[in-house]
Amino acid sequence: MRLIPALTAILVTVFLFLIVVERDRFMGLATGGPETTVAAEATGATAPGSVPDNQGTADPAQAAARVRVVAMHSTARMIDSAVVLRGQTEADRQVQMRAETTARVISQPLRRGTRITDGDELCRLEPGTREAALAEAKARLAEATARIPSAQAAQIEANARLEEALINDNAARKLSERGFATTTRVASAAAAVRAAEAAVQSAKSGLESSLAGIESAEALVAAAEREIERLSIKAPFDGLLEDDTAEIGTLMQPGSICATVIRLDPIKVVGFVPETEINRVKPGAMAGARLTTGQQVTGQVTFLSRSADPLTRTFRVEIAVPNSNLAIRDGQTAEIAISADGANAHLIPQSALTLNDEGTLGVRLVDESETVIFNPVTLVRDTPEGIWVEGLPARADIIVIGQEYVQEGVRVLPVFEEPA
Repeated sequence: MRLIPALTAILVTVFLFLIVVERDRFMGLATGGPETTVAAEATGATAPGSVPDNQGTADPAQAAARVRVVAMHSTARMIDSAVVLRGQTEADRQVQMRAETTARVISQPLRRGTRITDGDELCRLEPGTREAALAEAKARLAEATARIPSAQAAQIEANARLEEALINDNAARKLSERGFATTTRVASAAAAVRAAEAAVQSAKSGLESSLAGIESAEALVAAAEREIERLSIKAPFDGLLEDDTAEIGTLMQPGSICATVIRLDPIKVVGFVPETEINRVKPGAMAGARLTTGQQVTGQVTFLSRSADPLTRTFRVEIAVPNSNLAIRDGQTAEIAISADGANAHLIPQSALTLNDEGTLGVRLVDESETVIFNPVTLVRDTPEGIWVEGLPARADIIVIGQEYVQEGVRVLPVFEEPA
Protein backbone atom coordinates (compact mmCIF):
# COMPACT_ATOMS: atom_id res chain seq x y z
CA MET A 1 0.00 0.00 0.00
CA ARG A 2 2.96 2.31 0.53
CA LEU A 3 4.49 1.57 -2.89
CA ILE A 4 2.00 3.67 -4.89
CA PRO A 5 2.60 6.97 -2.98
CA ALA A 6 6.34 6.43 -3.32
CA LEU A 7 6.08 5.91 -7.09
CA THR A 8 3.85 8.97 -7.38
CA ALA A 9 6.38 11.08 -5.50
CA ILE A 10 9.20 9.84 -7.77
CA LEU A 11 7.22 10.65 -10.93
CA VAL A 12 6.34 14.14 -9.66
CA THR A 13 10.00 14.75 -8.78
CA VAL A 14 11.16 13.68 -12.25
CA PHE A 15 8.52 15.85 -13.92
CA LEU A 16 9.48 18.92 -11.87
CA PHE A 17 13.16 18.25 -12.68
CA LEU A 18 12.39 18.20 -16.39
CA ILE A 19 10.30 21.37 -16.14
CA VAL A 20 12.78 23.36 -14.03
CA VAL A 21 16.25 22.06 -14.92
CA GLU A 22 15.81 20.54 -18.38
CA ARG A 23 13.16 22.94 -19.60
CA ASP A 24 14.69 23.51 -23.07
CA ARG A 25 15.07 19.80 -23.83
CA PHE A 26 11.63 19.05 -22.46
CA MET A 27 10.05 21.77 -24.62
CA GLY A 28 12.00 20.47 -27.60
CA LEU A 29 10.57 17.00 -27.07
CA ALA A 30 7.07 18.42 -26.59
CA THR A 31 7.24 20.52 -29.81
CA GLY A 32 9.04 18.00 -32.03
CA GLY A 33 12.63 18.50 -30.92
CA PRO A 34 15.82 16.67 -31.83
CA GLU A 35 14.28 13.18 -31.79
CA THR A 36 11.55 14.15 -34.21
CA THR A 37 14.03 15.94 -36.44
CA VAL A 38 16.36 12.93 -36.54
CA ALA A 39 13.51 10.61 -37.37
CA ALA A 40 12.39 12.95 -40.10
CA GLU A 41 15.90 13.10 -41.58
CA ALA A 42 16.08 9.28 -41.58
CA THR A 43 12.91 9.09 -43.67
CA GLY A 44 13.75 12.14 -45.80
CA ALA A 45 10.58 13.97 -44.71
CA THR A 46 10.03 17.23 -42.89
CA ALA A 47 9.03 16.86 -39.25
CA PRO A 48 5.66 18.28 -38.33
CA GLY A 49 6.01 21.87 -37.09
CA SER A 50 9.61 22.15 -38.34
CA VAL A 51 10.85 24.84 -40.69
CA PRO A 52 12.32 24.03 -44.09
CA ASP A 53 15.92 24.90 -44.75
CA ASN A 54 14.98 28.01 -46.73
CA GLN A 55 13.18 29.38 -43.61
CA GLY A 56 15.54 28.27 -40.85
CA THR A 57 19.29 28.26 -40.39
CA ALA A 58 22.01 26.16 -41.93
CA ASP A 59 22.59 24.15 -38.74
CA PRO A 60 19.69 21.70 -38.19
CA ALA A 61 20.70 21.04 -34.57
CA GLN A 62 20.58 24.75 -33.64
CA ALA A 63 17.33 25.21 -35.55
CA ALA A 64 15.72 22.32 -33.74
CA ALA A 65 16.69 23.80 -30.35
CA ARG A 66 14.81 27.04 -30.95
CA VAL A 67 11.19 27.73 -30.03
CA ARG A 68 8.90 27.90 -33.02
CA VAL A 69 6.53 30.85 -33.25
CA VAL A 70 4.01 32.11 -35.78
CA ALA A 71 4.56 35.65 -37.05
CA MET A 72 3.05 37.93 -39.63
CA HIS A 73 4.45 40.58 -41.94
CA SER A 74 2.76 43.91 -41.21
CA THR A 75 3.01 47.26 -42.96
CA ALA A 76 1.83 50.53 -41.43
CA ARG A 77 -1.12 52.25 -43.06
CA MET A 78 -2.58 55.72 -42.68
CA ILE A 79 -5.99 55.59 -40.98
CA ASP A 80 -8.42 58.23 -39.83
CA SER A 81 -7.87 58.34 -36.11
CA ALA A 82 -10.80 58.92 -33.79
CA VAL A 83 -11.43 59.35 -30.09
CA VAL A 84 -14.04 56.78 -29.06
CA LEU A 85 -16.23 57.51 -26.04
CA ARG A 86 -19.36 56.28 -24.35
CA GLY A 87 -22.06 58.83 -23.59
CA GLN A 88 -25.72 59.66 -23.82
CA THR A 89 -28.10 62.10 -25.42
CA GLU A 90 -29.35 65.16 -23.59
CA ALA A 91 -31.98 67.76 -24.35
CA ASP A 92 -30.54 70.96 -25.76
CA ARG A 93 -32.59 73.02 -23.29
CA GLN A 94 -34.72 72.00 -20.33
CA VAL A 95 -36.50 74.14 -17.78
CA GLN A 96 -39.07 73.68 -15.03
CA MET A 97 -41.63 76.47 -15.10
CA ARG A 98 -42.50 77.36 -11.50
CA ALA A 99 -45.06 79.70 -9.95
CA GLU A 100 -43.91 83.02 -8.48
CA THR A 101 -47.03 83.78 -6.48
CA THR A 102 -49.79 82.08 -4.52
CA ALA A 103 -53.03 81.35 -6.37
CA ARG A 104 -55.19 78.53 -7.70
CA VAL A 105 -54.90 77.21 -11.25
CA ILE A 106 -57.95 78.08 -13.36
CA SER A 107 -56.73 76.80 -16.76
CA GLN A 108 -57.22 73.33 -18.24
CA PRO A 109 -54.04 71.20 -18.11
CA LEU A 110 -51.96 70.48 -21.21
CA ARG A 111 -50.90 66.87 -21.71
CA ARG A 112 -47.32 65.64 -21.86
CA GLY A 113 -45.79 65.47 -25.31
CA THR A 114 -47.67 68.54 -26.52
CA ARG A 115 -45.66 70.74 -28.88
CA ILE A 116 -45.55 74.33 -27.68
CA THR A 117 -44.11 77.55 -29.03
CA ASP A 118 -42.47 80.47 -27.32
CA GLY A 119 -45.08 82.50 -25.40
CA ASP A 120 -47.77 79.82 -25.14
CA GLU A 121 -49.66 79.94 -21.82
CA LEU A 122 -49.04 76.83 -19.73
CA CYS A 123 -50.86 77.73 -16.51
CA ARG A 124 -53.36 80.48 -15.71
CA LEU A 125 -53.81 81.45 -12.05
CA GLU A 126 -56.80 83.06 -10.33
CA PRO A 127 -56.35 86.86 -10.09
CA GLY A 128 -58.21 87.34 -6.78
CA THR A 129 -57.91 90.92 -5.47
CA ARG A 130 -54.86 91.77 -7.56
CA GLU A 131 -56.82 93.83 -10.07
CA ALA A 132 -58.33 95.88 -7.23
CA ALA A 133 -54.84 96.44 -5.82
CA LEU A 134 -53.73 97.67 -9.24
CA ALA A 135 -56.65 100.09 -9.44
CA GLU A 136 -55.85 101.43 -5.96
CA ALA A 137 -52.20 101.94 -6.92
CA LYS A 138 -53.21 103.82 -10.04
CA ALA A 139 -55.53 106.06 -7.99
CA ARG A 140 -52.69 106.89 -5.61
CA LEU A 141 -50.51 107.72 -8.56
CA ALA A 142 -53.15 110.09 -9.94
CA GLU A 143 -53.55 111.75 -6.53
CA ALA A 144 -49.83 112.24 -6.15
CA THR A 145 -49.60 113.63 -9.65
CA ALA A 146 -52.37 116.14 -8.91
CA ARG A 147 -50.44 117.56 -5.96
CA ILE A 148 -47.55 118.66 -8.12
CA PRO A 149 -49.09 121.90 -9.52
CA SER A 150 -50.08 123.21 -6.06
CA ALA A 151 -46.64 122.36 -4.67
CA GLN A 152 -44.98 124.14 -7.58
CA ALA A 153 -47.24 127.19 -7.08
CA ALA A 154 -46.42 127.29 -3.36
CA GLN A 155 -42.72 127.27 -4.18
CA ILE A 156 -43.11 130.11 -6.68
CA GLU A 157 -45.05 132.16 -4.11
CA ALA A 158 -42.42 131.54 -1.45
CA ASN A 159 -39.64 132.63 -3.80
CA ALA A 160 -41.53 135.89 -4.59
CA ARG A 161 -41.99 136.66 -0.87
CA LEU A 162 -38.32 136.03 -0.29
CA GLU A 163 -37.39 138.53 -3.00
CA GLU A 164 -39.76 141.10 -1.46
CA ALA A 165 -38.31 140.55 2.00
CA LEU A 166 -34.76 140.99 0.69
CA ILE A 167 -35.69 144.30 -0.94
CA ASN A 168 -37.32 145.59 2.26
CA ASP A 169 -34.35 144.50 4.33
CA ASN A 170 -31.92 146.28 2.00
CA ALA A 171 -33.97 149.51 2.10
CA ALA A 172 -34.23 149.42 5.89
CA ARG A 173 -30.46 149.04 6.26
CA LYS A 174 -29.71 152.00 3.99
CA LEU A 175 -32.25 154.24 5.72
CA SER A 176 -30.84 153.25 9.10
CA GLU A 177 -27.33 154.19 7.99
CA ARG A 178 -28.57 157.73 7.10
CA GLY A 179 -30.63 158.00 10.25
CA PHE A 180 -34.03 157.79 8.59
CA ALA A 181 -35.03 154.36 9.97
CA THR A 182 -35.10 152.95 13.43
CA THR A 183 -33.33 149.82 14.59
CA THR A 184 -36.68 148.18 15.13
CA ARG A 185 -37.53 148.55 11.48
CA VAL A 186 -34.22 147.00 10.43
CA ALA A 187 -34.73 144.02 12.76
CA SER A 188 -38.26 143.55 11.47
CA ALA A 189 -37.04 143.51 7.85
CA ALA A 190 -34.35 140.94 8.71
CA ALA A 191 -36.95 138.74 10.43
CA ALA A 192 -39.16 138.93 7.34
CA VAL A 193 -36.25 137.71 5.21
CA ARG A 194 -35.68 134.70 7.46
CA ALA A 195 -39.37 133.87 7.41
CA ALA A 196 -39.45 134.05 3.61
CA GLU A 197 -36.41 131.76 3.38
CA ALA A 198 -38.17 129.26 5.65
CA ALA A 199 -41.26 129.44 3.46
CA VAL A 200 -39.13 128.75 0.36
CA GLN A 201 -37.54 125.74 2.07
CA SER A 202 -40.96 124.45 3.13
CA ALA A 203 -42.35 124.86 -0.39
CA LYS A 204 -39.33 123.02 -1.78
CA SER A 205 -39.83 120.18 0.69
CA GLY A 206 -43.52 120.03 -0.25
CA LEU A 207 -42.62 119.69 -3.93
CA GLU A 208 -40.05 116.98 -3.23
CA SER A 209 -42.59 115.14 -1.10
CA SER A 210 -45.08 115.26 -3.94
CA LEU A 211 -42.49 113.93 -6.37
CA ALA A 212 -41.64 111.15 -3.91
CA GLY A 213 -45.32 110.34 -3.64
CA ILE A 214 -45.46 109.97 -7.41
CA GLU A 215 -42.48 107.60 -7.43
CA SER A 216 -44.01 105.55 -4.62
CA ALA A 217 -47.32 105.34 -6.44
CA GLU A 218 -45.55 104.33 -9.67
CA ALA A 219 -43.73 101.57 -7.77
CA LEU A 220 -47.04 100.31 -6.39
CA VAL A 221 -48.52 100.28 -9.89
CA ALA A 222 -45.53 98.39 -11.28
CA ALA A 223 -45.68 95.85 -8.44
CA ALA A 224 -49.41 95.32 -8.98
CA GLU A 225 -48.92 94.90 -12.74
CA ARG A 226 -46.02 92.47 -12.19
CA GLU A 227 -48.15 90.47 -9.76
CA ILE A 228 -50.85 90.20 -12.43
CA GLU A 229 -48.27 89.11 -15.03
CA ARG A 230 -47.24 86.28 -12.70
CA LEU A 231 -50.72 84.86 -13.01
CA SER A 232 -49.88 83.67 -16.53
CA ILE A 233 -46.99 81.16 -16.78
CA LYS A 234 -45.78 81.01 -20.38
CA ALA A 235 -43.34 78.86 -22.36
CA PRO A 236 -39.86 80.44 -22.66
CA PHE A 237 -38.99 78.70 -25.97
CA ASP A 238 -40.29 76.23 -28.54
CA GLY A 239 -40.30 72.65 -27.32
CA LEU A 240 -42.24 69.78 -25.83
CA LEU A 241 -44.01 69.24 -22.54
CA GLU A 242 -42.22 66.51 -20.60
CA ASP A 243 -45.05 66.26 -18.03
CA ASP A 244 -48.68 67.34 -17.72
CA THR A 245 -49.16 70.91 -16.63
CA ALA A 246 -50.66 71.63 -13.21
CA GLU A 247 -54.24 70.40 -12.81
CA ILE A 248 -57.08 72.91 -12.56
CA GLY A 249 -57.84 73.85 -8.96
CA THR A 250 -54.28 73.16 -7.76
CA LEU A 251 -53.09 75.68 -5.19
CA MET A 252 -49.75 77.00 -6.43
CA GLN A 253 -47.17 78.34 -4.02
CA PRO A 254 -44.00 80.23 -4.97
CA GLY A 255 -41.73 77.51 -6.37
CA SER A 256 -44.49 75.04 -7.29
CA ILE A 257 -43.93 73.37 -10.67
CA CYS A 258 -46.37 74.23 -13.42
CA ALA A 259 -44.68 72.32 -16.28
CA THR A 260 -41.36 70.98 -17.58
CA VAL A 261 -40.38 72.12 -21.07
CA ILE A 262 -37.58 70.52 -23.12
CA ARG A 263 -36.12 71.27 -26.53
CA LEU A 264 -34.82 68.33 -28.57
CA ASP A 265 -33.85 70.06 -31.81
CA PRO A 266 -30.92 70.18 -31.94
CA ILE A 267 -30.11 67.49 -29.38
CA LYS A 268 -26.82 67.11 -27.54
CA VAL A 269 -24.71 63.96 -27.38
CA VAL A 270 -22.60 64.18 -24.24
CA GLY A 271 -19.48 62.19 -23.41
CA PHE A 272 -16.44 62.43 -21.17
CA VAL A 273 -12.92 62.48 -22.62
CA PRO A 274 -10.05 61.01 -20.55
CA GLU A 275 -7.19 63.38 -19.85
CA THR A 276 -4.84 61.26 -21.97
CA GLU A 277 -6.97 61.99 -25.07
CA ILE A 278 -8.05 65.57 -24.36
CA ASN A 279 -5.47 67.16 -26.67
CA ARG A 280 -6.85 65.22 -29.63
CA VAL A 281 -10.34 66.74 -29.34
CA LYS A 282 -10.94 70.21 -30.74
CA PRO A 283 -14.09 72.37 -30.69
CA GLY A 284 -15.68 72.35 -34.12
CA ALA A 285 -14.45 68.83 -34.97
CA MET A 286 -16.86 66.51 -36.72
CA ALA A 287 -18.19 63.60 -34.71
CA GLY A 288 -20.51 60.66 -35.11
CA ALA A 289 -22.59 58.64 -32.69
CA ARG A 290 -24.26 55.25 -32.77
CA LEU A 291 -27.32 54.88 -30.56
CA THR A 292 -28.46 51.67 -28.92
CA THR A 293 -31.28 51.52 -31.47
CA GLY A 294 -28.69 51.26 -34.27
CA GLN A 295 -29.32 54.77 -35.53
CA GLN A 296 -26.19 56.63 -36.61
CA VAL A 297 -26.02 60.41 -36.41
CA THR A 298 -23.36 63.02 -37.11
CA GLY A 299 -22.75 66.43 -35.61
CA GLN A 300 -20.12 68.90 -34.50
CA VAL A 301 -18.31 69.42 -31.22
CA THR A 302 -19.77 72.57 -29.68
CA PHE A 303 -18.31 72.45 -26.17
CA LEU A 304 -15.18 71.06 -24.52
CA SER A 305 -14.85 71.54 -20.78
CA ARG A 306 -11.80 73.34 -19.41
CA SER A 307 -12.24 71.78 -15.97
CA ALA A 308 -11.96 68.06 -15.24
CA ASP A 309 -14.44 66.13 -13.16
CA PRO A 310 -12.82 65.83 -9.69
CA LEU A 311 -13.78 62.15 -9.36
CA THR A 312 -13.16 60.69 -12.82
CA ARG A 313 -10.56 63.17 -14.13
CA THR A 314 -12.44 63.38 -17.42
CA PHE A 315 -13.60 66.36 -19.46
CA ARG A 316 -17.17 66.90 -20.65
CA VAL A 317 -17.66 67.22 -24.40
CA GLU A 318 -20.93 68.12 -26.14
CA ILE A 319 -21.88 67.40 -29.75
CA ALA A 320 -24.82 69.15 -31.42
CA VAL A 321 -26.88 66.81 -33.65
CA PRO A 322 -29.85 67.89 -35.80
CA ASN A 323 -33.12 66.28 -34.69
CA SER A 324 -35.86 67.91 -36.70
CA ASN A 325 -38.11 64.84 -36.62
CA LEU A 326 -37.51 64.31 -32.88
CA ALA A 327 -36.51 60.69 -33.51
CA ILE A 328 -33.72 60.93 -30.92
CA ARG A 329 -34.88 60.99 -27.31
CA ASP A 330 -33.30 62.43 -24.21
CA GLY A 331 -31.18 59.94 -22.25
CA GLN A 332 -30.32 57.37 -24.94
CA THR A 333 -26.94 55.63 -24.64
CA ALA A 334 -24.55 56.40 -27.49
CA GLU A 335 -21.13 55.33 -28.70
CA ILE A 336 -19.30 58.46 -29.81
CA ALA A 337 -16.40 58.78 -32.26
CA ILE A 338 -14.76 62.20 -32.58
CA SER A 339 -12.51 62.71 -35.57
CA ALA A 340 -8.85 63.47 -34.87
CA ASP A 341 -5.60 63.69 -36.81
CA GLY A 342 -4.69 60.58 -38.86
CA ALA A 343 -2.04 58.10 -37.73
CA ASN A 344 0.23 55.43 -39.22
CA ALA A 345 -0.94 52.23 -37.59
CA HIS A 346 -0.75 48.45 -37.87
CA LEU A 347 -3.77 46.14 -37.81
CA ILE A 348 -2.96 43.17 -35.55
CA PRO A 349 -4.96 40.49 -33.73
CA GLN A 350 -5.90 41.41 -30.20
CA SER A 351 -4.25 38.19 -28.99
CA ALA A 352 -0.86 39.49 -30.18
CA LEU A 353 -0.76 42.06 -27.38
CA THR A 354 1.37 41.19 -24.37
CA LEU A 355 3.08 42.79 -21.37
CA ASN A 356 6.77 42.99 -20.54
CA ASP A 357 8.24 42.59 -17.07
CA GLU A 358 7.54 46.25 -16.27
CA GLY A 359 3.89 45.90 -17.22
CA THR A 360 4.16 47.90 -20.47
CA LEU A 361 1.68 47.00 -23.20
CA GLY A 362 3.25 46.02 -26.50
CA VAL A 363 4.02 43.25 -28.99
CA ARG A 364 7.01 40.98 -29.57
CA LEU A 365 8.73 41.24 -32.94
CA VAL A 366 11.24 39.15 -34.85
CA ASP A 367 14.19 41.07 -36.27
CA GLU A 368 16.39 40.13 -39.25
CA SER A 369 18.50 37.78 -37.11
CA GLU A 370 15.34 35.99 -35.92
CA THR A 371 15.79 37.42 -32.41
CA VAL A 372 12.82 38.45 -30.28
CA ILE A 373 12.49 42.12 -29.39
CA PHE A 374 9.73 43.85 -27.41
CA ASN A 375 8.12 47.00 -28.84
CA PRO A 376 5.63 49.14 -26.82
CA VAL A 377 2.51 50.18 -28.71
CA THR A 378 -0.37 52.61 -28.30
CA LEU A 379 -3.94 51.55 -29.04
CA VAL A 380 -5.62 53.67 -31.71
CA ARG A 381 -8.88 51.90 -32.51
CA ASP A 382 -10.62 48.63 -31.79
CA THR A 383 -12.44 47.04 -34.75
CA PRO A 384 -14.05 43.63 -35.42
CA GLU A 385 -11.10 42.80 -37.71
CA GLY A 386 -8.49 43.53 -35.03
CA ILE A 387 -6.77 46.35 -33.17
CA TRP A 388 -5.04 49.30 -34.79
CA VAL A 389 -1.86 50.21 -32.92
CA GLU A 390 0.87 52.76 -33.46
CA GLY A 391 4.44 52.95 -32.24
CA LEU A 392 5.83 50.20 -34.50
CA PRO A 393 8.27 50.57 -37.43
CA ALA A 394 6.82 51.02 -40.91
CA ARG A 395 7.44 47.31 -41.58
CA ALA A 396 7.43 44.82 -38.73
CA ASP A 397 7.34 41.06 -38.24
CA ILE A 398 4.91 40.59 -35.35
CA ILE A 399 4.68 37.35 -33.37
CA VAL A 400 1.00 36.41 -33.19
CA ILE A 401 1.30 32.89 -31.69
CA GLY A 402 3.87 31.91 -29.10
CA GLN A 403 4.78 35.39 -27.90
CA GLU A 404 4.03 34.42 -24.32
CA TYR A 405 6.64 31.62 -24.38
CA VAL A 406 9.65 33.66 -25.48
CA GLN A 407 11.58 36.57 -24.01
CA GLU A 408 13.45 39.48 -25.49
CA GLY A 409 16.84 38.46 -26.88
CA VAL A 410 15.89 34.81 -27.54
CA ARG A 411 16.37 33.43 -31.07
CA VAL A 412 13.32 31.69 -32.50
CA LEU A 413 12.18 29.88 -35.62
CA PRO A 414 9.38 32.01 -37.09
CA VAL A 415 6.75 30.65 -39.41
CA PHE A 416 5.11 33.50 -41.29
CA GLU A 417 1.48 33.70 -42.24
CA GLU A 418 -0.29 36.22 -44.40
CA PRO A 419 -2.50 38.70 -42.49
CA ALA A 420 -6.21 38.18 -42.90
